Amino acid sequence: MTQLDIRPQAVDTGSGATPRGGSDGDVRGKGLGKGSVGLVGSAVIGISTVAPVYCLTSTLGSTAGEVGIQMPAVFLAGFLPMLLVAFAYRELNKAMPDCGTSFTWTVKAFGPRIGWMCGWGLVIATIIVLSNLAGVATSYFWLLAGEITNNPSISALDDNKLVHITTCLTLIAAATAVSYRGMTATKGVQYALVGLQLAVLAIFVAMAFQKASAGTFDTGLDFSWQWMNPFAVESMAAFTAGLSLSIFMYWGWDACLATNEETTGSAKTPGRASLIAMVVLVGSYLATGIAAQMAVGSGTVGFGLGNPETSDNVFAALAGPVMGPALGILLFVAVLASATASLQTTFIPVARTVLAMSTYEALPPSYAKVHPKFKTPGRATVMAGVATGVFYTVMTLLSENVLTDTIFALGLMICFYYSLTAFACAWYFRGELRNSTRDLFFKGVFPVLGGLLLAAVFFKTLIDMWNPSYGSGSTVLGVGSVFIIGVGLLALGLVVMFVTERRSPAFFRGQVLTKSTPSLVVQD
Repeated sequence: MTQLDIRPQAVDTGSGATPRGGSDGDVRGKGLGKGSVGLVGSAVIGISTVAPVYCLTSTLGSTAGEVGIQMPAVFLAGFLPMLLVAFAYRELNKAMPDCGTSFTWTVKAFGPRIGWMCGWGLVIATIIVLSNLAGVATSYFWLLAGEITNNPSISALDDNKLVHITTCLTLIAAATAVSYRGMTATKGVQYALVGLQLAVLAIFVAMAFQKASAGTFDTGLDFSWQWMNPFAVESMAAFTAGLSLSIFMYWGWDACLATNEETTGSAKTPGRASLIAMVVLVGSYLATGIAAQMAVGSGTVGFGLGNPETSDNVFAALAGPVMGPALGILLFVAVLASATASLQTTFIPVARTVLAMSTYEALPPSYAKVHPKFKTPGRATVMAGVATGVFYTVMTLLSENVLTDTIFALGLMICFYYSLTAFACAWYFRGELRNSTRDLFFKGVFPVLGGLLLAAVFFKTLIDMWNPSYGSGSTVLGVGSVFIIGVGLLALGLVVMFVTERRSPAFFRGQVLTKSTPSLVVQD
């Protein structure tokens, strides 16, 4: 009897690649420490990289300022494309559990150049986030020190650029050192830091509901299901801006997948962990957003979330009024813990993406070295730390507005590489979509929908960025700084890619990591 077997086929290029699971023989092992992380540890890494408390304090007010009381609805709207893309990551990871994730998968689906640019988008997005995480951790370090000592002059040290940059570089070096020592050290630190921030966030939510019930603040609001209606946002521009911020708040869950070669059950565990992380995040964001809005409202005066004077750091303004002087300090500790935890784990995806790109000869071979004792991409981790320190120092010295605008440009990078990965899933598995209803939806329909939603946000944001008023309002030759930074970083990636192609032609000829397509194989 003849049986049709539908599976992806890869061409043997004779590159000397070592098969490492999955269906493609040219996917290479990297020498990372296997079995270092389980399901819970992987989910904790995903949550930690997102840094929910840090994200909330830095974007809760900005989102409320854009969309008003529809802020919870926008949180849900941002969750939808991320959930759809998470299905794409899960399916691709089952077929190819490779630490290069988006880079490796898009190369296999679309070829070396698109895959290289996808990897570049991930790396640049991560460097931007790392620099800002370090900046937030530094600010909260001095703010917390001032609160504990009740000495405003200590808090004011953060305004001294020399002190701020020195502290920031110290934190970056410490986070780099922990990540350098391997997943076991990373996991132990993360359990404590993630547990702390989620516990304090739960206390804040409970006390915010209590203040709302007591009517403590004049700006507080009664809950309404209308808050959950995204179509009630006043304009498409406001909705897109809010959605871009919301998407940023979920960014980082894919760190679960970057550790797939070090995870027990590498084909299934990372995908399950990413879904657990997403559920925890959306639950935390909705609970905090609704509680805060009921307590103080979303207005632009007083403690209102949309007040421009406090919207960039909501918890600093609400810690004392909502939680009281003693417990309010815990919220400062939670933000510091959140930023510090994320600073450490965010090194995971960038270092492992660089490791994979180097292993497949898309970057210089020196970054393919794995530490013999710690089983980590040591040189790639150090490179990420150095790049983060240099980027933050230069941006801070140039202008505080430039640093702020990089965060607005970050949404462009996130949508860029997430959407490419989603489309790569549908294209890679296109020969399997008729196998079953499950394959059709999880490998095709859901990823394509997620990719289209993120692509729409990408192009709408690109158009909005041209307006000088977008972001901080600063301009370069009449063009918005956010547009210059976002498009400039992508253009820089093209330049680096062409230079790399001249030095490493084998990868770009498809001779190292081959593009593969699902095909029908007849078995007798």
